[in-house]
Amino acid sequence: MKRRVSSRNEFIGTLLVLITAISSGVAIIVNKFFVAKMDPLVLTSLRGFFVGIIFLLIALYVMAHNREKSFKKTSWGPLLLIGIIGGGLAFWLFFSGLKLTLGVRAAFLHKTLPIYALILAFVFLKERITKKHIMAMSVMFLGLLIMELPKLSWDVRVGDLLVLGATVLWAIENTISKRAMLNRESNWVVVFSRMFFGSIVLFAIIFLLGKIDMLFLLTQQQMVYVLISGLFLLVYVLTYYWGLKYINLSKAATILLLSPVVSLILGVLWLGESVAVVSFIGAFLILVGAYFIIGLRSESREV
Repeated sequence: MKRRVSSRNEFIGTLLVLITAISSGVAIIVNKFFVAKMDPLVLTSLRGFFVGIIFLLIALYVMAHNREKSFKKTSWGPLLLIGIIGGGLAFWLFFSGLKLTLGVRAAFLHKTLPIYALILAFVFLKERITKKHIMAMSVMFLGLLIMELPKLSWDVRVGDLLVLGATVLWAIENTISKRAMLNRESNWVVVFSRMFFGSIVLFAIIFLLGKIDMLFLLTQQQMVYVLISGLFLLVYVLTYYWGLKYINLSKAATILLLSPVVSLILGVLWLGESVAVVSFIGAFLILVGAYFIIGLRSESREV
């Protein structure tokens, strides 16, 4: 049976993920400041817990309003996996790797997520991947390489492998999340599972690393950082998983490649950063590729 998304749902899903890409680009600039002011693992676990609680309340409200039973569309196994893999282990690997490599290298490796998402979506979700999609995504990656190449070196570090592992785990989690939504699970429940169960895993890691005291020694200013960063995360997961409900994972993940362009523009306008001309060329290529990706229809292969 072949699945094709309606034009209305395609528009809504694409628009929501575009908002995700913009918010992600803004968050990259903002979180640079916050991560320098407090332990990133503590920041991530706290904001994930708060966002998870918010989405639990939203999920319960939506289910009650629609007169549906909560958490009944799919088994608890996939929901727990979504939290453990995407909300917990992936973040731990990412921040562990970030300590052992440069931030720009970690950011670049994270942007390879659409490659793994596309492969997993093709194999496990039976999504239809066209030559146009592959060509457009290749143009976007070429633009990303041109933007980041002057800042990168070719030596491989342990931290790079940890960040790469985290990126693959996020692609796996995205695939499980999309499968749950294809099985008619609510996107609100999926996001709750990712953030709440993931934060529990991160709290456990904090305890094992002997950092539990940090949770009780936060200053008022640091709590403000958690709140602001949490609001950006709230917008990110709300729009991304809501959009993912409507469109293919392969398309949604590729649209996120727009976020470095947003960060580049904000860096120039907001922080007064000087940017090489070659970076603007790369940004232009990303925009060209995104134009064609946005116009693609989300379809599945006949099985």
